[in-house]
Amino acid sequence: MQDIDYFQKALHEFNDGNWYGWKTHDSDGNKIPNADRMTYANIKVIKDGASIPSEADVNAKIQEIKDAETAATNKKASGKQKLKDLGLDDDEIKTLTGA
Repeated sequence: MQDIDYFQKALHEFNDGNWYGWKTHDSDGNKIPNADRMTYANIKVIKDGASIPSEADVNAKIQEIKDAETAATNKKASGKQKLKDLGLDDDEIKTLTGA
């Protein structure tokens, strides 16, 4: 998963989901190129009552999401190995787990 995907995934964890958009112009009125818009500096609030979390909070949430994905991957591999240790072959494991 690309970092921008983690960034957006983290932002969705704040303010109950779809609360943000991206600025199209900087404070001087210059158009921000699309490739440069999806950054912390260009977040804008589009939902009443929402507020922009701190950049540190967003970065912490990104790390939390990455850590959870790593843990899930590790648990899956560990579970498959335990099934192999019990004598199941790859086809049997795939049938049981779907993966």
